[in-house]
Amino acid sequence: MIFQYDASKEKCPLPLVNLRLILKKMGQEDSCILKISDKGSVTDIPKLLKKLGLYYHQSCIDNNVVKIIICNEKAFQNNFYKKSQ
Repeated sequence: MIFQYDASKEKCPLPLVNLRLILKKMGQEDSCILKISDKGSVTDIPKLLKKLGLYYHQSCIDNNVVKIIICNEKAFQNNFYKKSQ
């Protein structure tokens, strides 16, 4: 399953809190597409993903919007995301 969460109009800590809830729901083969724009979220969410050892790919899709694709190891084996380090 692919979870999608557009938090581009939300301020930190809301995107971080809601992402944690999504991560709890994700199964081994699931992934999440997250869109954020808040500077605090752009900094804090990759830190969380590194701490949890999740794989992710981050890219800028608009002037202030960052897209992060998140998955765990099982989904990573079927795709090509970088492991957070």
